[in-house]
Amino acid sequence: MNFVSTNNAAHRVSLKQAVLSSLPPDNGLYMPERIPLLGADFWDEWRDLTFQELGCRVALAFFGEDMPAAALRTIVNEALTFDAPLVEVAARRYVLELFHGPTLAFKDFGARFMARLMSWLARDDGKLLTVLVATSGDTGGAVAHAFHGVAGIRVVILYPRGKVSGLQEKQLTTLGGNITALEVDGTFDDCQRLVKAALLDPGLAGRLELTSANSINISRLVPQIFYYIHSARFLPVGTAPVFVVPSGNLGNLTAGLLAQRLGLKVDHFVAANNRNDVLTRFLAGHPYQPRPSQATLSNAMDVGAPSNFARMLALFNHDRAAMCARVSGCAVSDEATRAAILAVAASHHYQLDPHGAVGWCAATQWHAAHPQAATIVLETAHPAKFPEVLDGVLGPGQVAIPERLACLADKDKCAIPMAADTAAFIAWLRQLD
Repeated sequence: MNFVSTNNAAHRVSLKQAVLSSLPPDNGLYMPERIPLLGADFWDEWRDLTFQELGCRVALAFFGEDMPAAALRTIVNEALTFDAPLVEVAARRYVLELFHGPTLAFKDFGARFMARLMSWLARDDGKLLTVLVATSGDTGGAVAHAFHGVAGIRVVILYPRGKVSGLQEKQLTTLGGNITALEVDGTFDDCQRLVKAALLDPGLAGRLELTSANSINISRLVPQIFYYIHSARFLPVGTAPVFVVPSGNLGNLTAGLLAQRLGLKVDHFVAANNRNDVLTRFLAGHPYQPRPSQATLSNAMDVGAPSNFARMLALFNHDRAAMCARVSGCAVSDEATRAAILAVAASHHYQLDPHGAVGWCAATQWHAAHPQAATIVLETAHPAKFPEVLDGVLGPGQVAIPERLACLADKDKCAIPMAADTAAFIAWLRQLD
């Protein structure tokens, strides 16, 4: 299968080029030239497959024409070593727990798959691959863990100074080795802008083999499809869920839309935004207008110029009405986020992280208008990653901290200060050559 740019369908590349270059030269995003369908043979048995078998079938649908089935199965089986449980917190109100991976965030699904796929694709190149990643919180830690110690690959993580939680920062700044963290004096949007500028800089082409581990890379999205299909099979037969997706850079939502295109029965999608509500405003009829991001309690969603909006437009052929028929938006304040964390803990004895709380608020609004809906809120990170928020709402010590987080407390942060300046970042990269 070829992969095409969202800016120019005539620009076609192989799987290897799409993954290892990450961005087309026209600053679009790569999409598969066609969206495959999972056939009746899959849907006849999908409820009985293991999570790993399900993932293999999805991966083969996208990548099976371009690499051996055995290699893809190995990649999926090595990446998918943890579950994504579906928990019914209240009647017909479910939470999909995506935080059971090594860094306690949903980004583990994409990062672990991507690390293994990149290593396989670049196995015979004999060149050092430099992976750039911008993070608003959880991506950096997941990518750092997934790529740490992988031969032939070094990782450079850009994160906004003072805008990630303390434990998130420790996850991406304490590994060392082939992982380097840059502490950018700016926002996530600045970090993302610097990464894109480096990938498109003609002066770096040929000097460094650059790619990205952000959701601008198509190989990040495919493994996120796995858990959408996985979760739906635990609902009563015949139930089409409403997926409520905490949304920042829109990669998670795009993966859900791809799952639906593969044949998954979905009633609707709700994009749950914090006050960085560019998509919610667009879905309400306003012009699409990126703007500087604002800091909120749900920091991983603090994105003012979401990259994957281009992929969403491509999926709906730039038809706003068609998108609105499938996707609704909901913006949630920090005050409502705190209230949801407190209310769900008190009434249902369940702890939400700030991002899941934004989703819960959006699901509550959806249920008010659609009381028979079965909603699945994607809980994207473990609440223990946000002690500054949870302790303030529930009281100190109410959230148990898993050992894999607790052990980071005494580790020393190692990060290089970086201005939010393209020239300075490009110059820093050149000295790596």
